[in-house]
Amino acid sequence: MKKTAIILGATGLTGSILLKKLLKDPVYEKIKLFSRSTADMNSPKIEEHLIDMFQLENHSEAFKADVVFCCIGTTKSKTPDKETYKKIDYGIPVTAAKLAKQNGIETFIVISAMGADANSSIFYNKTKGEMQRDVLSQRIKNTYILQPSLIVGDRDENRFGEKVATFFMKTFGFLIPKKYKMIKAETIAEAMLALAKKEFPKQQITSDEIKQIAQNAGNRT
Repeated sequence: MKKTAIILGATGLTGSILLKKLLKDPVYEKIKLFSRSTADMNSPKIEEHLIDMFQLENHSEAFKADVVFCCIGTTKSKTPDKETYKKIDYGIPVTAAKLAKQNGIETFIVISAMGADANSSIFYNKTKGEMQRDVLSQRIKNTYILQPSLIVGDRDENRFGEKVATFFMKTFGFLIPKKYKMIKAETIAEAMLALAKKEFPKQQITSDEIKQIAQNAGNRT
């Protein structure tokens, strides 16, 4: 049977790559995009919902699919206000998980971050950790939380800190454990696709495991 997918964050780096892959995948006949801005892509497969993402719960009737891919996320530089930051990185994924549970969606895949910890004193790590905890509390049958290290790829925005970190990781990569090595957005998108098709024994998946899943699915980059 043909499937329907939901993507949250299709205009971001990983989400946009995932969207292109889903458009090429014959398994999926419809891709629902929930976003505040258009992905600006034309395809009969795409059903776009341009909404206030902080009011996602008001769109439960349209929030129906076989799988949810949550690629929502922001940064301190883009969203310096902590309250708004938490609404994005915690509020949207948790609301999406609640809607998925409510509507009987059995697969929920969300991008978190390495170091996520609900008990952390670091705001970013704590927010991601609380998101993970509350997504898992929905007990969706196939819940996968991806915990990548530094995500790299061709971004429209300029991230100086990311460039510095990328240079460091490339230069001293031989000293860095696999779990902490930078990871391509392309690899994450490939792993998300694979997880939607085949069950994985763990719910929280580290960066090195994401790479392995993608490799097993045929992505050798």
